[in-house]
Amino acid sequence: MKIKYYILFIFALLRLNTMAQQSKNNLNIFQDSLIKISTSAIAAETDAKKAEVNGRFVKTLVEALKTPNSFAYPFDSLKNVSVIKSPDKAFRILSWYIQQENGTYRYFGTIQINTGNGPLKLHPLIDQTDNISDANAITDNQKWFGARYYDIVPVSSSGRLPYYILLGWKGNTQTTTKKIIDILSFNQDQPKFGAPVFDGKELKGKNRVIFEYTKSNAMTLRVDQKAGMIVFDHLAPFDSEMLGRYEFYGSDGTFDGFKIIGGRLRLQEGLELNNDPTATDELYADPKKNIKPIRKF
Repeated sequence: MKIKYYILFIFALLRLNTMAQQSKNNLNIFQDSLIKISTSAIAAETDAKKAEVNGRFVKTLVEALKTPNSFAYPFDSLKNVSVIKSPDKAFRILSWYIQQENGTYRYFGTIQINTGNGPLKLHPLIDQTDNISDANAITDNQKWFGARYYDIVPVSSSGRLPYYILLGWKGNTQTTTKKIIDILSFNQDQPKFGAPVFDGKELKGKNRVIFEYTKSNAMTLRVDQKAGMIVFDHLAPFDSEMLGRYEFYGSDGTFDGFKIIGGRLRLQEGLELNNDPTATDELYADPKKNIKPIRKF
């Protein structure tokens, strides 16, 4: 009898392995299709054509994510899409953008919940940047302050629901670029963006932090895990007469950061930083000025 159960167990394992391999093969095929569609969307010459091709991309991506075990598939050859997974493996965010003819950007994305082998659960992210009159507003996935996210940090504290810090790149116009620190939480399984968790000068009531600077410059905004900080360039106008005109803003050579203390992000100003090369500059920083905090915290 034991031998019979052992044989059945082996057959079950073989079947699971076969199904997993089949899923991977299917996802490889989907990824190849998505790469081609994404390339076509970027190359399209009109906004209407970009929207049409991107619509096909979205439809194909959803079909791909319906494949069993898709949550574990990295889509790492799909270079135009950022795929970041929460460290607790509860969900991941896929985000990307389409540049418009006038130099502005539209953002697209989805939150995929980890359901194990259960049915697909997605929260589509609908970019409503142009319709959000208050950039500090707390929003949901249907009214998303779009960005291409590149890092995620979970935060939890006793007596407080866990939330996630999102770092994102937000190309803006022909003259300025933005980067963003947004806050993601879930209320009854529904995503919510923005929360008043920032402490520091001029940060009272801030639900997210937005940096805007000249498009010809680059800005560091990244996580230093060992220091437990988010570090970033301090932005200032090139001339005091340009105050508030962000097309004339750039790094003034100093650095600030947020340190996670008691479940909140507390501003730390005037950090001393060392140059330290890294290969991830496209969304992080100027490769001539990549940095690493001196461990004083």
